[in-house]
Amino acid sequence: MTESRLVDIETKLAYQEDSVYELTLALRSQEKRIEQLEATCKLLIERISDMASGAEAGAPADERPPHY
Repeated sequence: MTESRLVDIETKLAYQEDSVYELTLALRSQEKRIEQLEATCKLLIERISDMASGAEAGAPADERPPHY
């Protein structure tokens, strides 16, 4: 193998290692964002469920009586 070919291969390897590192950082960031979105969705589902169960229970407590 010639010296220039070896340098070319080492250069390509260095770029690939850098690309893998950058992709790993991006993946970590996406995983964190997905966890945040899942937590938000879970909270919204709980709130909607609470609202639905409150509607089934009858009139809300702050509704005006019919004689007003």
